[in-house]
Amino acid sequence: MSSFRKISSRSNQILKLLLKIVVTGLCIWYVSGKIDFEKAGSALQKADGFYLFLALIAFILSKLISAFRLNAYFRNIGIKLPEWQHIKLYWLGMFYNLFLPGSIGGDAYKVMLLTRKYTVPFKKTTAAVLTDRFSGLLGLGLAIALYGVFVLKHYWQIGLVIAGALAAIVLLYLLLKRWFPYFIPGFFSALLLGIAVQALQIASIYLIATALEVPAPLTSYIFIFLISSVLSVLPLTIGGLGIREVVFLEGSRYFGLSQETAVVISILFYLATLLTSAAGVKYVFKNPLTQKKDSLLSP
Repeated sequence: MSSFRKISSRSNQILKLLLKIVVTGLCIWYVSGKIDFEKAGSALQKADGFYLFLALIAFILSKLISAFRLNAYFRNIGIKLPEWQHIKLYWLGMFYNLFLPGSIGGDAYKVMLLTRKYTVPFKKTTAAVLTDRFSGLLGLGLAIALYGVFVLKHYWQIGLVIAGALAAIVLLYLLLKRWFPYFIPGFFSALLLGIAVQALQIASIYLIATALEVPAPLTSYIFIFLISSVLSVLPLTIGGLGIREVVFLEGSRYFGLSQETAVVISILFYLATLLTSAAGVKYVFKNPLTQKKDSLLSP
């Protein structure tokens, strides 16, 4: 029976990976049939490398703050993990999420390691990871509401987005108060960190757009990016590749923007994600939870 379950689980993982590959391929095929590659290549060729580097730095900083936010939730359940050590574990999770989509997910791997090392109930570590994810989505929702004020065409749309973002905050707070009260002390500080994460990722998009010499204002591009960030969280494609480009493509059409430029912005942001996550490969061979203490800035 145990062997059968293992085979079934492995088959499910392979099936999910194949589905992600198919959906990713379909998204890329769809986008490639809608843009002018010559225009896209021209936009990419004139990109300023200095601003692209700054965009990468802004993205890396956003992930560092994300790591701080998650570690704050871990402290709420008694896991006293040094920041330097948790950052390495977080980077390992990023690597697994992006490069091993058909294997154990990065979040699941972190839960497994921490539950085993700190003998904290599986339910609590899982709740910490999920609550962190929802906190990040709340920050994203507030950013969407803010930019929606400037780009949405109808008052009812603006009101709906703002009401939805505020209702989500209240709902998560009440759910945590009812089922996981030990997360309440850090709820609002985590929300502020979530806003900071989104601010840095928005800055990254601004810098990418500046590198491509995209004329201001950039509010519509930012709004499209924020919507794509929500959809890329869904486990539909590999690391969000493809789905983000489709959103940029269709969003640029809706707002009357250059579709080629929008797709290039999306691809460059994905490359920033790729490069940042790749740094976690080191910890596949060197468990972060068993290392000796070293510098916070060590790779």
